[in-house]
Amino acid sequence: MESYSPQTIELLKNEIPVDQESLLLSGDVKTGLVLVDIVNGFCTVGSGNLAPQAPDEQISGMVDESVKLAKMFSEKKWPIYALLDTHHPDIPEPPYPPHCLAGTDESKLIPALQWLENEPSATLRCKGCIDGFLGSFEKDGSNVFVDWVKDNEIKAILVVGICTDVCVLDFVCSALSARNRGFLSPLEDVIVYSSGCATFDFPVHIARNIKGSLAHPQELMHHIGLYMAKGRGAKVVSEVTFVTK
Repeated sequence: MESYSPQTIELLKNEIPVDQESLLLSGDVKTGLVLVDIVNGFCTVGSGNLAPQAPDEQISGMVDESVKLAKMFSEKKWPIYALLDTHHPDIPEPPYPPHCLAGTDESKLIPALQWLENEPSATLRCKGCIDGFLGSFEKDGSNVFVDWVKDNEIKAILVVGICTDVCVLDFVCSALSARNRGFLSPLEDVIVYSSGCATFDFPVHIARNIKGSLAHPQELMHHIGLYMAKGRGAKVVSEVTFVTK
C-alpha cells in the first residue's frame, strides 16, 4: 500500500474517536492563549528543513485560526503566551535535522503574528526543545510559563499551534502533570482547539524509501495527537466563540 486511503484514515479515526466540545469565552473564567511554535521554520513554505515545501491546507487553517484568536485576545487584553522554537547550532535535537536556528528567520513568528513582539499582553518565550513547558525553565529553576499563569491568575489555557502530536502534545501533557501536582495554581483547564492545531505530512510511500524514517500521515497523526491530549485530561474543542456585549 503506497499510502493510507481516506477510507482507512476514517476507519482508524472511528476506532479512536475524539469527542469535541464547543468553547464559549466570556471573560468570567480568566483564560490565557498559548501559541506553540507558529514560526516560519514550521509554517512558512520553503523556510527551512521542517517547513512545508508546498502550500498545506491543514497548516494554513491552523495559522488563520491562531491569528484570529491572537487578535481577539489582544483586543480584550487577555494574556497570550507565545512559544518560539529556537535552537543553538551546536545543540542538536535528534531525530530532527537542524531547524529554527537562533538568529534566523526560521525561529521568528510568522509575519501575521510578528506584531506580538510589541504587544503588552503577550509574553514571548524562545525554547530549545520539543516541550515548551521544559523550555520555559530558567537556569535558576524558575519557569516563565508557571510565573505567567500565576501572575495573570489564569484558570484555563487555550492551546493552538504546531505540531499537534509533537510540540503541542508534549506541552499539554507537561502542563497537565504540573497542574495535577499543584504547581500551576490556579490553573484548572487545559483546552486544545483542534482547528487551531496542525502537524506535518510525511507519507508512507516516501518514508519507505528513506532508511530509518518513520511515516507520518498528517490527518491521522493530527487526530492521534488530539486523542492523546484528551486521554491525558485536556479538553478538546472544535469551535471557539466569544461573548459579545
